Amino acid sequence: MIELRSLGKTYHTSDKEIVALEDIDLTIRDGEIYGIIGLSGAGKSTLVRCINLLERPTSGQVLIDGKDILALSRKELLNLRQSIGMIFQGFNLLEQRDVLHNVTFPLEVSGVKRDEAKERAMELLELVGLRDRAGSYPSQLSGGQKQRVAIARALATKPKYLLCDEATSALDPNTTRSILELLATINETMGVTIVIITHEMKVIDQICDRVAVLDNSRIAEEGKVSEVFTNPRSAIARELILPDSRSDAMEPGGRRVRLTFRSEHSQEPVLSRMILDCGCPVNILYANMKELDSETYGQMLLELPSSERDSEKIIAWLKSSPIEWQEEV
Repeated sequence: MIELRSLGKTYHTSDKEIVALEDIDLTIRDGEIYGIIGLSGAGKSTLVRCINLLERPTSGQVLIDGKDILALSRKELLNLRQSIGMIFQGFNLLEQRDVLHNVTFPLEVSGVKRDEAKERAMELLELVGLRDRAGSYPSQLSGGQKQRVAIARALATKPKYLLCDEATSALDPNTTRSILELLATINETMGVTIVIITHEMKVIDQICDRVAVLDNSRIAEEGKVSEVFTNPRSAIARELILPDSRSDAMEPGGRRVRLTFRSEHSQEPVLSRMILDCGCPVNILYANMKELDSETYGQMLLELPSSERDSEKIIAWLKSSPIEWQEEV
């Protein structure tokens, strides 16, 4: 289990202090896939790099399986890092080494015998679907193949935890989907706890069990993905859940409400019933549906009539209905 307690990170420049993280409290349970999402500059990458002390926190604690790793000696920390694999957006492969020897590299550093390291590497290349490319060099691979090699390398030392820092940001949607499917398979078959840093809600939707939303160096909210998606409490979560196209719709106009549908209501003609009952038209600014935790969820952003009386009529109807909704501010 990974626990972050009152974690803070401040960078000092010649003329000012930059607070990257402030008072972060998180618990990542063994065996889960945990997402950390936020806009650029929110502190996501700093946070994940604090977990294995690539960045040393200014304050607070980082506990791995109950042990405060900030108190470890250099040798103890090096040993601990063998249990924490990491993959990056830029792959970070060694261009002078072929695929096989990229994967064996951490084993060589750990003193594993050559034959044993090669056998382990070939097993992992089989897992990621690249056994036939063992003799290829990074320059001969696609972006998705490079990331698969990076995943195999990160798993070489049999880590308990895998940290993924924007690991799919440089990939196209189809390749992203296949990489996330691979990570889900690794989590399920090998029991590796996975932490995913991303700015894309679709990544969180597809793979994560729980999510923390980071905003301005602090956690804005945290919980099960389905709960955060259907009932976001913070403005930043609502911004991340609704796509960029929302901004085009949010021009000055009437009041707006966001309706959230769970499986039991997703097939009901809620909008038609509301319009007929209230006798008032509404404008649909945005709508979508998706699967989360094997359940169907949907959301709809509506612009209410410019008449305050008609708007209040619809608000009253929503208050008496079983539909989850909230007014957009």
